[in-house]
Amino acid sequence: MQITEVRVKLMNDPNDRLLGFCSITFDASFVIRDLKIIQGGKGSFVAMPSRRLMDRCSRCHNKNHLRSRYCNHCGEALREDRSIKDIDGRAKLYADIAHPINSDCREQIQIKVMEAYDQELILAQQPDYICRYDDYGEDDYDDEQPMTTQFTRRDTNHRIDQPARGGNSPAQPHVLRMPQTDSSEAKIRLSCEDEESFGSGVL
Repeated sequence: MQITEVRVKLMNDPNDRLLGFCSITFDASFVIRDLKIIQGGKGSFVAMPSRRLMDRCSRCHNKNHLRSRYCNHCGEALREDRSIKDIDGRAKLYADIAHPINSDCREQIQIKVMEAYDQELILAQQPDYICRYDDYGEDDYDDEQPMTTQFTRRDTNHRIDQPARGGNSPAQPHVLRMPQTDSSEAKIRLSCEDEESFGSGVL
């Protein structure tokens, strides 16, 4: 598996440790977004996309962040030592959503991302610079011919024609086709005799 593209979004605050966000594409087929480029004590490094760890209040069972001292729902005081500690004794407050499972893959990602970050710094100095981080179009990676996928609901028979993404052609808008109903077959009667009853006259 090869890293075929890296896109970087630079941060503008020079005092912030967060230097930028990046996304990596594997084999022009699979994208992982929201990796972070962080300035650490020993140099810049790449942090994997993660989520905050949470636990439940013993009183109302509402979810709270591990740093919360009081429950956001009932106000119950929470223990401060609820988080799991790592080898260095630091509280583990986040869990990686996606991450490499061996050092070779991690080193490859680190090298590719930092190279792309250095190039982005150079490009950002140009007057016509445009960040491409949010400009992801899956059409750029799909070489198949356009086709139509149909979804049908049994109860309403509404059909949604969804053009599949393909080639360099622009994506067509989704079209919702409603079935034509003969007025003589309509089975909805509106009754004006009992206006206080909800749904009155609907069969």
